[in-house]
Formats: sequence, C-alpha cells, structure tokens
Amino acid sequence: MEEQVVNAIEIAWNPSSDQPLKSQAFEYLNQLRSDPSGWQVCLSLFTKTPQQTEVVRHVSLEIVNSAAQGGLIDPASLGVVRDSVLAYIRQSYGPEATASPDAPYIQNKIAQTVTFLFSSLYANGWETCIDDLLNLTCKSAGRDNQIGVVFYLRVLGSIHDEIGDVLVSRSRGEQDKANALKDLIRERDMQKIANSWQEILAVWREGDDTIVEMCLKAVGSWVSWIDIGLVVNQTMLDLLFQQLGRAEKQELREGEQRVRDAAVDVFTEIIGKKMKPSDKIEMIAFLNLDSIITQLSNSPPLRENRFTFKYDTDLAETVAKLVNNTVVDIVRVLDNDAGPVKEQAENLLQVFLPHILRFFSDEYDEVCSTVIPCVSDMLTYIRKLAKANPSFEERNKSILLPILKAIIAKMRYDETSNWGDEDEQTDEAEFQDLRKRLGVLQQIIASADEQLFIDAISEVVGTTFQKLRASGGQLDWRDLDLALHEMFLFGDLAVRAGSLYVKGAPTGMAASRLVEMMLAMVESDIRSFTHPATQLQYMEICVRYSSFFTRHTHLIPGVLESFLQLVHHPVRKVKTRSWYLFQRLARQLRSQIGNVAQTVVEALSDLLVIQAEVPSGGDDGDEMSSEDHEGSADAVFNSQLYLFESVGIISSTPSVGADKQVLYAQSVMNPVFGDMERNLEAAKANDERALLQIHHDIMALGTLARGYSDWQPGTSSPSSLPAPEVSAAFAQVAEATLVALESLSSSFNIRTAARFAFSRLIGVLGAQILPQLPRWIDGLLTQTSSRDEMALFLRLLDQVIFGFKGEIYNILDTLLTPFLQRVFSGIADPTTGTDDEIQLAELKREYLNFLLAVLNNDLGNVIISERNQSIFETVITTIEHFAKDIEDFTTAKMAFSVLGRMASCWGGPDIAPTPANGATPAQAALPGFGGFMITRFSPLCWALPTTPSFNSKDAQAKQVLAEAGALQRTIYSKTGMEYAEYLRNQELPGMGMGTELIEEFLTAMGQLDVKGFRQFFPSFIQRLSA
Repeated sequence: MEEQVVNAIEIAWNPSSDQPLKSQAFEYLNQLRSDPSGWQVCLSLFTKTPQQTEVVRHVSLEIVNSAAQGGLIDPASLGVVRDSVLAYIRQSYGPEATASPDAPYIQNKIAQTVTFLFSSLYANGWETCIDDLLNLTCKSAGRDNQIGVVFYLRVLGSIHDEIGDVLVSRSRGEQDKANALKDLIRERDMQKIANSWQEILAVWREGDDTIVEMCLKAVGSWVSWIDIGLVVNQTMLDLLFQQLGRAEKQELREGEQRVRDAAVDVFTEIIGKKMKPSDKIEMIAFLNLDSIITQLSNSPPLRENRFTFKYDTDLAETVAKLVNNTVVDIVRVLDNDAGPVKEQAENLLQVFLPHILRFFSDEYDEVCSTVIPCVSDMLTYIRKLAKANPSFEERNKSILLPILKAIIAKMRYDETSNWGDEDEQTDEAEFQDLRKRLGVLQQIIASADEQLFIDAISEVVGTTFQKLRASGGQLDWRDLDLALHEMFLFGDLAVRAGSLYVKGAPTGMAASRLVEMMLAMVESDIRSFTHPATQLQYMEICVRYSSFFTRHTHLIPGVLESFLQLVHHPVRKVKTRSWYLFQRLARQLRSQIGNVAQTVVEALSDLLVIQAEVPSGGDDGDEMSSEDHEGSADAVFNSQLYLFESVGIISSTPSVGADKQVLYAQSVMNPVFGDMERNLEAAKANDERALLQIHHDIMALGTLARGYSDWQPGTSSPSSLPAPEVSAAFAQVAEATLVALESLSSSFNIRTAARFAFSRLIGVLGAQILPQLPRWIDGLLTQTSSRDEMALFLRLLDQVIFGFKGEIYNILDTLLTPFLQRVFSGIADPTTGTDDEIQLAELKREYLNFLLAVLNNDLGNVIISERNQSIFETVITTIEHFAKDIEDFTTAKMAFSVLGRMASCWGGPDIAPTPANGATPAQAALPGFGGFMITRFSPLCWALPTTPSFNSKDAQAKQVLAEAGALQRTIYSKTGMEYAEYLRNQELPGMGMGTELIEEFLTAMGQLDVKGFRQFFPSFIQRLSA
C-alpha cells in the first residue's frame, strides 16, 4: 500500500502528469484522507529510512495532521503518533541528531503535527510536551543546539497560532479548549518557557539573527496571554534593550534589521496587553517608553538618514506603531478615568505629543497613516473636552495647532510626485485616500476649535494667493493645489443649506472668510496658472461655491471665459471633467448668466461634433482600469452630452429672446439631423458604427432638450413650457427620433436612446407629445424588447400620467389595449435563469404601479371603457394570479393594493358603517361591481394563508395580509350587509370556520376602521395557523 500512496502523490504533484491520471491520484488521496486507518501508512512513509522525496513526506504528514485535527485518530493511537514523531524529532533535531535537518516548510509541517498532538494530549497523555521540546535545545551548556532551538521556537509559534491568536475565528467549544490549555501552560510550564527565552537570547544575541528574531516574535505573541512579569523584568528588559541597540548601527548585516524591528514589536505587544488603566499607565512609565522612542527616533536610520534614500521606513513604521498603540491607551484612560491616574495620563500625553508629531509628519505616507488612529482618538477626546469645558481652550490650542499644521503639510503633494503620470496611478489613489483620512481629522479640529481652524486655513490660502500675485504666476503647483484643496474642504464648515448666504449675508464667520478666499482666488488670476491639477481644482471650487457668484455677478463672465478655455484642455482627464463642471455651473447660475449664448455656442461648436467609435473586440469592461474606462470612447461621449445640455441651459436663459433660442437650438440640431440622415441607410443594413452614431445623435438631441427645460421626470407637467416657437423646434427632434426609431426599432441601442429622448422631450413639448404616444409605444415595445425595457417604459408612462392627468385620457383610452397586450406577452414569456426571473419580477411590479398610477390620477375609467372592455378580464386575472404568488410577497402586496384601489374607485359610496352626518360621497358605483368584488376579490384574501407552505409569522407575509385585510374592509364599506352575509353563510364556513370565529371576524369588520382591520387580519390568521 505504501507504494500505491507514493505513486499517487508523485503523479498528483507532477506538472507533466496526464490530467485523467492526475484526477485519479487526487481522488485516491482524498479517499485516503477520510480513511480512519489511512494516517498509519502516511506516518510510516514520513519517518521511513532512507527518506522519501520531500513532496511525498510533506503530503504524508499533511494527511496525518488532517486525521489528527479531524478526530480520526483515537486517543491510544495518538500516543503511537506522539512516540513516533518524538523519536523522529530527537533523531533530526536533538543534541545527538544524526540526520540532516528538513527543509523549512517540512519543519513547519512537523511543528503543526506537534501542535495538534499538544492540543489533544497536553492535558492528559503528554504532560511532558514542553520538557521534551526544551530537551532538544541543549547540547552541553545552555540553549546551544542551534537546530533544536529553531525547531522549538517554530513549535512555540505554532502553539500560539492554535490557542492564543485573537485574529483566528474559533467556535465556542474551540475557544473553551484553547483557554483551558492556556491555563494549563501557565500553571505547569510558563516559567520554564519564559526562562528559555532569556537563555536563548543570552546565548544567541550575537550569534544567529534568525534565532533571535524567532525568539523575539515568540515573546511578542505570547505576552498577550501570560503573566506580564515573566517578560517585564530586569533580565528580559536588558536583553531587549541590547537588541534595540542595533538601531544605533549605521550599517546592519542582513537579518539584523528584522531583529531590531522584532524587539520594538515586543514593546508594542506589551503595551497592547489588556490590564487595568492604572496598571497600563504605570507600565508605560516603568518601561520608560518616552526614552526608548526618543533614542530610536534619534538613531542614525531615522535621524541622520532622514530625507535621504537610506531612510529606514520599516523601522519608522515599527516605531510609529509603538507610538500609536501607546497613545491610544493613554487617551482611553483620559476618556474613561478620573483622579491621579488621569493626571498621570495627561502628563504622558504631553510627553508623547512630540513623538506623535514626528511620525504623523513623516514624509512617507505609510508612516503617517500608522499614527492616524491615535491622532483621531486624541482629537476626539480634545473635542469632547472643549465642548464640556471651554476653559481648556488655550491648553487645547497647544495640541490642536501643531497637529493642524502637520495635517495641512501632509495634504500637500510631495516633491517627487508627478500629477497625471500613468506610472503613478496607484500612488495617486493612495494619496487621495490619505487626504480623505486627513480631511476627517481636520473636521474634528474644526468642531473642537472653529476659530483656530478658520484662522489657520485662511492663512494658508491667503498667503498662497499673495505669493501667486507677487511672483507673477511663478509658484510651485503643489502649493497652489494645497491651498485650493483646503478651500474646497472649507465648504464643509462654511456652506449651510447649500449656500454661503442667508438673506443676502454670509451664513457665519466661516462663510465670510470663504467669500474673502473666493475674491482672492479670482483677483490672483489663477486662470493663468496652467497646471492641470490646479485648473481642475479651480473649476471644482467655482461649481461648489456657485452661490458666491450670485452675489458677485460681475465675476461670472470671467469665470465662464476660463471654463470655455478649459473645455478644450489638452489633458483628457481635465477636459472631460470640465465638460461636466461647465454644465453644473451653467445650471446653478442660469438666472444670473447674461446673454452669452452666441459666444458659448461658437466656442463649443467644435466639441459638439459626434464621432461614434465601436468598441474593439478586446475592450473587456471587466478588465479595464478606472483610468482606461474614463478615457474610453463611451465615457468620453457621456461627458460630451454635458456640453449639449450646457448649450441648452445657456441658450434658454431669461435674457435670450425666443427667436434667438430657436436659432441657437437649430444651430446644434441641424448638423445632428443631417448626420442621422446620412447614417440611416447604413444603419438599416445593420452597420454597427452607423447604428451607434444614430444612438449618439438621439442622445445628444434629448440632452439638448433637457437643457431647455427645468422639468424633471416624476413631477407634474412642466409649469412653464418654452416659447411656442422653441417647442416647435423640438417637435422636429421628436419627429426625427421617431423616424429613426420606426426604421431601426429592432436595435436595442436605438430603443434605449429613444426612450431617453422621449423622457427629456416631455419638458419642452408638454402635452404636444401625447398624440405621438402610439408611435412611441410601437417603436419602444417591439417583439424583441426585453422585460427590462418594458418595465422602464412603464415607469416612464407613470410619469407621463402623473404629469398630464386628464389631458392624456383620450390617448390612453386608444392605446391601452394594444399596450397592455404587449406587457401581458412579456409577463407570459418563459424565464431562463436568475436574470430573467429578476426582470420578470420587476416587470410585474411596474405593471401594477402603472395600474395604480392610472387609478390614483382619476383615469380609472379608461380601464373599464367600452374600447378596453376586451382586456378587463385579463387585467383582473393577472392581478389575481399575482395576489396568490407565495414566492413573491412584494408583488402580492402590490396586487392587493391595486384591488383595493379598484374597490375604492368603482365600488360607489361607502354604505357601512353609516356615513357620518348622513353625508354620502358623490361616487357612482360601477353596475354589478359590488357582487364582482365579493365573488372575485374576497376569496383572494384567503388564498395565500390557506397555502400549506405559507408562514404567517414572516414579516413580508404579514404585510401582504395587512393589505388583504384593507381590501376586505373596503369591500365591506362599499357593500355592507351583502358582504357580511356572504362571509357568514358561504366563504367562511366553506373554509371550515366555526360560528364563534365567524362572528368574531364579522364583529371586527363592523367595528374597526381600515387601519384597525389591517392590524386585525394578520393576527387573526396567525391564530388560525397556530
């Protein structure tokens, strides 16, 4: 059998093995893994002499480990494994070792085996485990057996990972077992282990860096769950300080840096150990961490080599972590404790402030990031202190101001950065992430001491603009970018309710300062500064603080002029972003912009040329970086649309006459119409580029229309349409779009663009678009239209109904039957796969929403008109089907809502209970509808709860039942005793309900209002189900 196992392992791990043979080998090994006796042959293979190949030994031991961990080895057999492994270890790693040591990865696997055996037998069966391991480490005097010491330390690391690592997720049972083992170690062997660390460090401190590093890592990991006195004692501290002393060396041999960093990490772990606040503060003072950190900060790698290529960032990050953890603990004490210990903590915070500033202001962002948590905690504590006791303001300033200055300095691009370089995209993303984190810290400072924050930012921004003016534009772009970035962030404090002003005056001190900054920015002629980063920032600021220009309208022409220059920027990222920002600025300042449309249209004309590019076959969206995506033809066109909207906005400002509005609109439309005409024949022949070109043309025309109107889909009909001649011009857009749609309705892209244009044209055409609705529906809902498209168009139609209400009745009456027949066809189509099911559920809900929109906007009569009688039964049948769907409670709930609305609209006046004061609503009942509700709607309320798999306690099920209850109560209010008698004599007895329950149900229906009965019905069903 051994030979079979060896062959299987060698085949499975041989890259050139035949694939079917390899699969058989893996299958055989998996069976061996689950075989209760499989471990025996594998253990034999591992310990066999002469040794098998490394891969055979590694896999064999892995199978033994799997069996030990999975409980396939009984306690007696575990003893056999222990003896066999221990004999092997002594032979390979003991003082009398004769075999050569295994490769490191084999040693790790053996250490894992020992750990599993320790976990199973240390309590009972291998009490001498630690002694047996320690015996490996001694040859003559002290812990001088190198290979034995290395193996012993490997096992200690593995044991910690198994029982002490807090990052490992364990079940309750596993955690209890780990805790019991830790208790046993502390009781039996911890003193020996701690002594061994001291002895190992004493013997090997200059002899073997690997051993020293491993030992320090063992100390650092174990310290979290052992008696702190075993590590914090003079002997151990002296040994640790000796290792820290390596930081003083100018040149370290390979491996020494890791030893030094591991020694610092031990102190970090000691500080991280849980203990009482007073003990923690004592520990920080006893260890004299201030002195340790000072010495490390002043060591050559961190001081002399700072600002040089030799700067040791690993050491800086390691020391920064020690500072961070220490300060986090100090602040925790300050936040939660009082008395002498708080006083000590206050003093320590002052002592550690220079260390915080040193590493927080480190030029390497990863070092700065390491101390951000403690800076955040400290600032949050100071903010809390400032709000509770304003008398601390002066003392707080001494901490807040240097931190704020350090934050501002870190916000600046460093000297080596080159904005926009493709090679630096990752660095740029990381820097922007750091800026966000620093921005959060600034906000905390601003809320702790607003005046200090305002003054500091004002000084930075003001000084920068002064330098810019004095130097004639000769300034490091990084300084200007920093000032602009701080200006942009300043709005978080200065802008309230979306504006810098309230009743014509700045909203506060911060807003006043920001107004001064804006004036300084404009006066310093920042537009002439040509770095792309600052140009982008300038535009972002103008858009964010557009309310500034409403009070300084004389500056608008200059700003517009600079934007019109930047929309032609040579850097694509700046150019495409500027198109969006120009649209935002134009939209926000629409009423203040003068008659500048001709200038704008002429300046943008070359950018309004549409050039569709068919994506190449290799453009896989999933594999594109964000930068690539921003530069893709599709993304550039989406940005270009903002220019069309900008033209529409600026051409339709109050100061532009109607004749000029038409002129400017046609100057943009006519080239697009011509382009559509040129490409139509090729598009009909399914030319991909021609189809995409027409798609882009329609999108551009729809976006231009949006610029001419403030109307938003979902609001009531446009309150003020453009002048009639402007609407007439856009009627041409509607016609051109319909012509293209009717010729190319089989194209998904064309339908998508047409649907987009339709929703935008409503705002400029108003009710004029309604007579064209049948043509739009024919083009947009074709045989090839997906359910998703149908759902989107239904949603759009809801908005049209809401916007035009009575004006749409006659058209809706004409098109309802053919329109709904297409929807029914989409609902009835079979589904294949999850995406289809999701789209079907969405279509059902949009169909029901459409019916609710019709009913809620006093258009319900269109559903029961003579012209649409043929589909009435189908409408009711689909709703009935949805109301009984136990797989889709959301749709079922909506179905009951529609039925309830129908009952309210067509059921006539309320007759039960008796209307107050004898008043009867002037609602005419639909003849025969009362009986229809009783026989068709009422049984549906019981269909779901009588389904065997229905769970009346499900939260969504309760919501459906509440709607069903509301429907029943509405039917009762319309039909009174007729419904009560039907329930008493037919429906409720038919479900096996006794007289007592029936009377309880009818009494509740008679006495409760709709809201009360909505609550009653789910609880009634729950009692029936119990």
